[in-house]
Amino acid sequence: MSELFDHKNIELKWRKKWKSEKIYEVDIQNAKNPFYNLWMFPYPSGARMHVGHAYASTGSDIVGRFKRMQGYDVLQPMGFDAFGIHGENYAIKVGEHPSTLMEDLCDRFRDEQFDAIGHGYDWSKEVRTYWPEYYKWTQWIFVQLFKHGLAERKKANVNWCPGCKTVLADEQVISGECERCHSQVEHKELEQWFFKITKFADKLLENLDTIDWSKKVVEAQRNWIGKSEGAEISFKIDKSDQEIKVFTTRPDTIFGATYMVLSPEHPLVKEITTEDQKSVVNEYVSASIKKTENEKSKTGVFTGSYAINPASGEKMPIWIADYVLMEYGFGAIMAVPAHDERDFEFARKYKIKIRKVINPINEFQSLVLKESLSDEEGFVKKCLEVGLYVNDYEDWGYKITGGDYNIKDYKNIVQKSLIDGPWYVDIDGMKQLVIFKDNIFDISKKQDEAKKHAAELGIPSEQIDWQSADDYQYCFPVRGTLVNSGEYSGLSSDSAVELLTSKFGSIIPKTTYKLRDWLISRQRYWSAPIPMIYCEKCGWIAVPEDQLPVELPYVEDWKPKGDGRGPLANIPEFVNTKCPKCNGLAHRETDTLDNFLDSGWYFFRYPFVDRRDVPFAGSGVEHADDKTPNSQAFKNWFPLSLYIGGPEHSVLHLMYTRFLTMAFKEMGFIDFDEPFVKFFAHGHITKDGKKMSKSLGNIVNPDEYIESIGADAFRMYLMFLGPFDQGGDFSENGITGVVRFLNKVWSYINDDKKSRSEKSTKNSQQALNIAIKGVTEDIEAFKFNTSIAKLMEFMNVWAIENEALCAKDSLAFVKLLAPFAPFITEEIYQNLYAQQEDNKMVNKNSSNVSDKFNSIHVQFWPGYNENLVKVNTITIAIQVNGKLRGTLNNVSIDIKKDEVIKKSKEIVAKYIEDKEIKKEIYVPEKLINFVVG
Repeated sequence: MSELFDHKNIELKWRKKWKSEKIYEVDIQNAKNPFYNLWMFPYPSGARMHVGHAYASTGSDIVGRFKRMQGYDVLQPMGFDAFGIHGENYAIKVGEHPSTLMEDLCDRFRDEQFDAIGHGYDWSKEVRTYWPEYYKWTQWIFVQLFKHGLAERKKANVNWCPGCKTVLADEQVISGECERCHSQVEHKELEQWFFKITKFADKLLENLDTIDWSKKVVEAQRNWIGKSEGAEISFKIDKSDQEIKVFTTRPDTIFGATYMVLSPEHPLVKEITTEDQKSVVNEYVSASIKKTENEKSKTGVFTGSYAINPASGEKMPIWIADYVLMEYGFGAIMAVPAHDERDFEFARKYKIKIRKVINPINEFQSLVLKESLSDEEGFVKKCLEVGLYVNDYEDWGYKITGGDYNIKDYKNIVQKSLIDGPWYVDIDGMKQLVIFKDNIFDISKKQDEAKKHAAELGIPSEQIDWQSADDYQYCFPVRGTLVNSGEYSGLSSDSAVELLTSKFGSIIPKTTYKLRDWLISRQRYWSAPIPMIYCEKCGWIAVPEDQLPVELPYVEDWKPKGDGRGPLANIPEFVNTKCPKCNGLAHRETDTLDNFLDSGWYFFRYPFVDRRDVPFAGSGVEHADDKTPNSQAFKNWFPLSLYIGGPEHSVLHLMYTRFLTMAFKEMGFIDFDEPFVKFFAHGHITKDGKKMSKSLGNIVNPDEYIESIGADAFRMYLMFLGPFDQGGDFSENGITGVVRFLNKVWSYINDDKKSRSEKSTKNSQQALNIAIKGVTEDIEAFKFNTSIAKLMEFMNVWAIENEALCAKDSLAFVKLLAPFAPFITEEIYQNLYAQQEDNKMVNKNSSNVSDKFNSIHVQFWPGYNENLVKVNTITIAIQVNGKLRGTLNNVSIDIKKDEVIKKSKEIVAKYIEDKEIKKEIYVPEKLINFVVG
């Protein structure tokens, strides 16, 4: 081989060879050991693939190559999510028609960038969501959902994006803004198509306890589904026939409800507002509607009307406040300030009474005025150190929450923190204590003594009287024992709920969900038309399956107008049609489908792209077994083995894939209800500590780096940045280390003494086996950065003079490197190892294996010797001012720090002589660093 690694020519050579030999293509029907490995397909919304695509796809490709070498038939297809608003918005930006633009972008991504980075994709299974042969089946899915009662058209208050000029699903609204263009979302009442995802709410939630998915995605979905168990309560409005319904998770606190709050958008606002309050209410409502979610605060106005508490019969003022959302519950709440933080802050601000109705069990709370503390920062720090919870009320004080077990610690802290003067601190909970600077009294037992002591300190005695029920100054949002609740006082929260719901007809047990039905309609051009026809006589009728696809017509005037109608509404020849049922005049639906429907099922299509008669060959799909691949193949490949993608898709794409899979099962097409055996959420790349954006000028273009340093080095650097689930910060400084590593590999492999010795040296052989074990385990755990670190650690041992490997062991190292650096390893293998008979150890059972081409990427993954991975000796790196200056080799794993320092000084003596050693940094079993000056 050449002494220098020429990455450009070598990469081009192997890209052509892999493609011509089809080593990444798999036999769907006859695969014996299937592993379906998938990374979320990208949506082209820019001229080139960005580094985020390269990062995530490389991690996925490493797993695919690893599994292929373990003997699996690896299906690793790729396609493009190229229908929808992302692509259409980009087309508007660059002034091109989306149909021609998307075709060009997808070709460029596939033929230039994905090809260049060396991913092992089976492009014979490619899908593009805008291809009619694909969206025919997207429309088929809509029709099936409609036929099974899971799709319906209804009038609803929907999210409208004025920027994208279309409606959005709830999941596409982030903090009140469009997740695509960040315009402030408005609300409109429109008739739209919805999928009944809420029917599966319990199943979606229940399965989260058992699926093998990244924890952060599971929690995001759990929160989004938002199951709440409580009660629906009806409050009659005083001097009116109307009533206000609320949902609450805490019906046990109903005696503590001292006011009610309506959302500014609540339909009763106008009706119940009294004449003298109309102007302020109207002004508040108008201002609130214009506010973004971030601008809203806990402000409000009184309507002038009152509601009647069904439990106590008490009148409660009705307020309007923007912290109550119309989308949650009934757009109204009963406010219980003593036991809800938001209500508490609102009540304090507007001087509404706060009534305690729950005594916490085994907990206490305390309020401390900031002006009474000698050292606020020190007080808070000490409280946190002993496990107390500190809530900072910025304008006046701190609320401290703890348990009985640490109340003693708290009393000591607060006594030492009070400044001299007439201050006291009240503690509420199982006891009510007053803490003076010099004494503590339990005023449930010694109130008179406390008052006397207060008088001596000049504190008015009435300040330490028991608080009245309506002058409570704490907020305890926990369950406990009821007080100030009439005949229910003394009951536990759970017992009280049971009795209250049985006695009062206006309190009804209820379960609610934050999850809303999936709004599927879009008023845009670049997407699949909704396959529905409206007839005045027959109503809404699905387009017959034999007439699918309803093709998207090519039109010049395709840009959105923002009038609530899609551009297709302006094409008479598209709109006007015949009713499939009565043959009368009818019109087509002119809205298009949300592109998340395209991406919600695409992974079902990949193995069956050659089947034009079915979308996929699920056992319940008609004609599934008419051809191959058939339902047996479907059973072998599904559920999908591994899916990798970003956590930002938690409540959009990933929720929809789960819903559609469950719907497919309910409709009888498949026999499982979760799409993926495992889902892993990758992290994201930043540049110089900041999110990449064109405005900051810190975009990393993969093309430039692949051109300059090669695909292998670029792949390895991306994976070395940090843990795959966290990402890392892209820096020019770190690239050279990976380039040096690959150059060293090339150099050692070219050295017969180093890589084809008659026998491996003991140290190198042990280090190799340790590396094999570590890299294998780390890839399985998606710890690609530490896998690479272990490869580098091995190289440090191999680099030592007189260390060597035999040909069999050096090949094992090349195999270890292959998933990370596919080009250099293929070149090495073909030149030095492929022709040796004893190295033709390919997985003959895998359909990835070519009879004509013996690639390294279908060789068996190396195993390790258990006896050689038991580490008794170690090698310690010796650094001077952070630079490697030597190694301490073959020392006992139990070596003491003093001995490490002594021996290391001898080895690097020339680097530290005549210099002052300012610091010795020792990382046990790893390195010693001398900081000299």
